[in-house]
Amino acid sequence: MSIYVALHHVTHYKYDRPIDLGPQTIRLRPAPHTRTPILSYSLKVTPSNHFVNWQQDPQGNWLARYVFPEKTTELKFEVDFTTQMTVVNPFDFFVEPYADSFPFDYPKDLKTELAPYLETIKPDRLFAKYLDTIPHEAPNTVNFLVELNRELQKKIRYIIRMEPGVQTPEETLASGAGSCRDSAWLLIQTLRHLGLAARFVSGYLIQIRPDIDPIEGPPEVENDFTDLHAWAEVYLPGAGWIGFDATSGMLAGEGHIPVAATPHYRSAAPISGGAGFA
Repeated sequence: MSIYVALHHVTHYKYDRPIDLGPQTIRLRPAPHTRTPILSYSLKVTPSNHFVNWQQDPQGNWLARYVFPEKTTELKFEVDFTTQMTVVNPFDFFVEPYADSFPFDYPKDLKTELAPYLETIKPDRLFAKYLDTIPHEAPNTVNFLVELNRELQKKIRYIIRMEPGVQTPEETLASGAGSCRDSAWLLIQTLRHLGLAARFVSGYLIQIRPDIDPIEGPPEVENDFTDLHAWAEVYLPGAGWIGFDATSGMLAGEGHIPVAATPHYRSAAPISGGAGFA
């Protein structure tokens, strides 16, 4: 039986004097590739005097570009959508026979298409040391990735970090802690250094407390919960993009609703734009 969820998300900025707003780019609409059915969606923006142009970026994500012709003392975005939380089996996929074991090589044409998702950063000392600890051969690719994701979740303690931006893999490993976006970027760079195409995903995480606690282990969540979240997706031939959540150590399921999936976290920010005083 499906569960229907209504989500209301507000981002509100207030200013102590009238300001000029530059164009604002909003990435808060569920992406076309989301597996969870979206039944309705609306985005309300204040101030009401604005121009809006809906677009799709090069990766096919929805984005709205808002232009505000007048000064304002507030900026407010209100997202409302309803979704049908149909259960998704995250392991319901098959990979091509040549990718069953790790490592494998993407075919030439596919590798060309995946080039932006294979770009790496030069590893510093701690990141290089961490990469050296990872086995470079495995009889089963999927099991290898599941274990890699699970071990990273154990290694990096989750924290709520209010500072803007994303930590480098070196910073996350040095502190042993990071936000969801920090762990996602560390996993992405790790996968790319292993020769696997990976992308950064931002979106909503919806978690519903089950009516009955599991027979073994702790309950998944104590209360219904939703928040903006980030995770990684890796491209497996035959399966496509498969989501791995380094914060939980699990694969992405029906509660992971993407709004943007991009080669770099810079182009996945939920809201980006400028503001200033004339």
